[in-house]
Amino acid sequence: MPLRCVDALREHHVRQVVAREKAGESWQENDLVFCTHTGRPLDVNNVERDLGVIFDKAGLNGREWTPRELRHTLVSLLSDSGMPLENIARLVGHNGTAVTELVYRHQIRPVIEEGAKAMDLIFPRTPKKA
Repeated sequence: MPLRCVDALREHHVRQVVAREKAGESWQENDLVFCTHTGRPLDVNNVERDLGVIFDKAGLNGREWTPRELRHTLVSLLSDSGMPLENIARLVGHNGTAVTELVYRHQIRPVIEEGAKAMDLIFPRTPKKA
C-alpha cells in the first residue's frame, strides 16, 4: 500500500476512535474502516454526494467524477507508469486482462503533465513534520 494511503488510514483511524467515543451507545460496531458517524455502513448515494463536494471544492465538476471514474483513473495512471497489465488486472479484481485492456486502460501520457501541474495548484505541497 502506498505510504500516503497508510498515513491517511492512520489519521482516519484516530478520527474514527473519536467518533466512536462521541457516539457512545448509538455506535454500532460493524468492523468497518469507512462508516457513518455511528458505525453503520455507508450508503452509495451519500458517498457519491460527498465525493462531489470534495471535487467541487477542488475546482472540478463534482457531478462528472464518481468512484467509477476514480477507478478508471487509477488503472490509467498505473498503466502509464509501466505497471504490467496482469498486475493491474489482479489489483482491481479482474479475472484476466481483457476487461482491463478494453474498458479501463486509457493512455494518458499526453495530458499527465498538464494534470500534474493542475494537481500541484489544487493540492500545494505542505512541509513534512519532523
